[in-house]
Amino acid sequence: MKPSFAGLDAVALNPVGLNKAKILPKSWSRLLPLFSVLLLGTISRAHAAAAETLTVAQLLEYQNIAWIIWGGVLVFFMQAGFALLESGSVRAKNAVNVMMKNYTDMCIGGLAFYLVGFGLMMGSNQTGFVGTDHFMPVDLSNMDWAVMFFQMMFAATAVTIASGAMAERVSFIGYAVAACLICLFIYPVFASWVWGGYFGGSGWLAELGFIDFAGSTVVHSIGGWLALAGILVIGPRLGRFAPDGSPRLIAGHNMTLLALGGFILWFGWFGFNAGSTLSITGNIGLIAVNTFIAAVSAVVSYMLISRTLNKAILLSDSVNASLIGLVSITAGCATTSPIFAIIIGAVASVVYVLSTQALLKLKIDDVVSAVAVHGFGGAWGTLAAGLFYTGDLFNLSRVGVQALGVGVALAWGLGLGLVMYKLIDLSFGLKASRLHEQRGLDYTEHAELGYPEFQKQMFDTKTLTERHL
Repeated sequence: MKPSFAGLDAVALNPVGLNKAKILPKSWSRLLPLFSVLLLGTISRAHAAAAETLTVAQLLEYQNIAWIIWGGVLVFFMQAGFALLESGSVRAKNAVNVMMKNYTDMCIGGLAFYLVGFGLMMGSNQTGFVGTDHFMPVDLSNMDWAVMFFQMMFAATAVTIASGAMAERVSFIGYAVAACLICLFIYPVFASWVWGGYFGGSGWLAELGFIDFAGSTVVHSIGGWLALAGILVIGPRLGRFAPDGSPRLIAGHNMTLLALGGFILWFGWFGFNAGSTLSITGNIGLIAVNTFIAAVSAVVSYMLISRTLNKAILLSDSVNASLIGLVSITAGCATTSPIFAIIIGAVASVVYVLSTQALLKLKIDDVVSAVAVHGFGGAWGTLAAGLFYTGDLFNLSRVGVQALGVGVALAWGLGLGLVMYKLIDLSFGLKASRLHEQRGLDYTEHAELGYPEFQKQMFDTKTLTERHL
């Protein structure tokens, strides 16, 4: 279609007229014909672009890509939530170390996942066990890049779960090596069994009908069992248990940071669950409602339990109750109804109370209760996804497949985790020395203090300065 110039000043397009009117210098008027041609070409191209209309399918794809990226960004922000929650849960002398682990495990793990993990997880999976291509991809579609970004954020979540559990007595280098290996191999291989075959094929657990919509087992239980393996290898913190085995409280230094971290994690979880639709047309409304209801139900249930047992209603446990509710609904958030989401959250708080007490009796020191929240919470949520599947409630065959997946995840995460952490401990060193644990890992590992105004008198300022220069 030819462009229309109705309404344009004729003099403005007439260099001769402009010259006679002496509006422009004579030398400039010679260039006006060229400017006119360029202007006509620009207007013509603009009209041609406007005439092109995107198809409905193209528009939907662009919207889906935007939705996936936004979901991934929310999951990325959960890393800040983990960092704040864990930092507030430890003593002031280890605040920097915990922040550093959360900041860098995502970086190390993200790079490892791009190089190898993505291919193992999402590549062509004809055997049902592992992907065989798309390592270090350089030529993907826009949608494929978006999916890769989203899965990178999930891998970062899985790897950081162990950070809080092992806090205050783990070597930074040993932890970093573990983060690399988890995102390089342990997490993506198990994930390929459930979510694999994006570029062809399918995982063997998925073929059996295993349900884990957003990762109660794939992300959270694997992370929780790896955390359990780590704390079994390095043992408890100094002074955590009395000689008779009874636990001693080691309070975190900042409950405000802990609560803020809980809020951020909760906020990011809407991207974690609803973003897993990978489509703006998915049932994201139901997923968001189920996600929220399960979390609030778990907190209310925890408060009622504490009141019934005449125990103090703790902020730290309230936050963890919301998190185990979120973990538990993650597997079935798209396939259950809000009524059952309430039940899932309420039972999750019972699982939290029982599992934390059991771990303490076994003298297992988990600083942030990551094993209870993510390991046991993920297991319960995965079973619940089979129990409360909309349109097929309480199908024992489906529950059996869910139980198989939970058991396989436990064997894979805990078994490989024990081997990995033990080898790291023998080679790079996993447990911080007794002296370093006493002085605090902020000073010994990083030469930085989280609260220098209050801590500097405890350390040699000259030595700190030298380590910075």
